[in-house]
Amino acid sequence: MNTMLKSKFKTMAAVLLLLSVVVTIFSCKKDEHTPPDVTFKTGTGYTSTDATVGQSEPILFGVNAEMTEDELSTFDASVSFDGATPTSIAGYPETISGTDEEGFSRDIPVTTRAVTGTEKYTFTVTDRDGNITQEFLTLTVQ
Repeated sequence: MNTMLKSKFKTMAAVLLLLSVVVTIFSCKKDEHTPPDVTFKTGTGYTSTDATVGQSEPILFGVNAEMTEDELSTFDASVSFDGATPTSIAGYPETISGTDEEGFSRDIPVTTRAVTGTEKYTFTVTDRDGNITQEFLTLTVQ
């Protein structure tokens, strides 16, 4: 009888240990990172959606970025012509520092090419933890 009691106790101890391991595994929250929040300015003068535009037309993009988890680190504005490799627009990438670390706003004026085709603009914000948010706008130049 004593042996049977020891066997039940060992089984019960093993079940409790297994249960505690399972609870611990499922209760641990993975370290999820939230990338920065990026939005386009809207309103008079701003292009904030994909659009068809004319050749050599002045365009104004407005970008707002806010930190969600970590301070902002860099901002880049780039363009890809007709599906080619993107290149940064003059003045970018930009290091974000000082009062801009929590959020910032930029106006990016561009002029479309004097030829028909597509111009895909990419706006990239990175925070100090390496989280990246990209927003895209495509202009079809006619």
